[in-house]
Amino acid sequence: MTSPRFDVVGIGNAIVDVLAPASEDFLLSQGMQKGTMALLNAEQADSLYKAMGNGIETSGGSAANTIAAVAQLGARAGFIGRVRNDQLGEIFAHDLRATGARFDTPAAESGAATARCMILVTPDAQRTMGTFLGASIHLDPKDLDLSMVRETKVLYLEGYLWDAEAAKQAFLAAAAEVRAHGGEVALSLSDPFCVGRHQQSFLELVEGYVDILFANEAEITSLYNTDSFEVATDLVRGHCKIACLTRSSEGSLVLTGDTTFSIPPYHFGDLLDTTGAGDCYAAGFLYGYSQGWSYERCGHAGSICAGRVVTQMGPRSQVDLLGLIEANLVGID
Repeated sequence: MTSPRFDVVGIGNAIVDVLAPASEDFLLSQGMQKGTMALLNAEQADSLYKAMGNGIETSGGSAANTIAAVAQLGARAGFIGRVRNDQLGEIFAHDLRATGARFDTPAAESGAATARCMILVTPDAQRTMGTFLGASIHLDPKDLDLSMVRETKVLYLEGYLWDAEAAKQAFLAAAAEVRAHGGEVALSLSDPFCVGRHQQSFLELVEGYVDILFANEAEITSLYNTDSFEVATDLVRGHCKIACLTRSSEGSLVLTGDTTFSIPPYHFGDLLDTTGAGDCYAAGFLYGYSQGWSYERCGHAGSICAGRVVTQMGPRSQVDLLGLIEANLVGID
């Protein structure tokens, strides 16, 4: 590839996050399992939204959060995703473009409303999500700006896209396109329940398309249908170029070939909200990767970004992440 216009382009569900604190009793009253994401229909989403306490609204979605952070770090970033021409759609587009990322996917003029995710944060900082996918699941191959896909170093995809057939086909078309033009494909497994719904398809995807895989402990063990993290790490090794496996307070592992880099967690304050931790880890790693850093340095950058975002409410960093990385990576090549 010669002179790509973008460092990282993401494709994912374009979602507005609604974040609010909640008690464990509230989760029980809503039939929600703490720490997971459940898909909601329009009626369920409206009911949960009305029952929630006061919160904040910001553009979100897993891949969009990663792209926003990549752009904030100073890389050339773009995003492809579907919103409706409504108030939440305008919020999503404004917030994402304000980070410096390019977002040009035309808004739908009819059909389902812009997607929203109600994120309930319990006192232990765990987030439990109820998601109405709305317009986002109607993304299909004709929505792809193939010029962006062709001209990026890395195409970043979220596993949640696999929940809708049209989005799945857009996903596969984009992955084939970027590889045909010399770029690479990165995938986030998104959620253990998402992996469980599509385990065989994800296995085939990881082995056939993915160069860089991001997963937490629950997701990677779900992918390989095992209770052992060690077994899962052995199985994923060699199926993709790089596997980045996060383990919350235990840090992360970056696997490549027969080499394992053990990355420590970084702490920048009290744990407040884990929303976006994995997304920011991916952003830090991909930023470094697009700049030609070593895999170990990339892993540290990801861990730093994740360690900072969990000290605030919401998935979009409120501090200078690049400055934070530079201050904490002294001596790490």
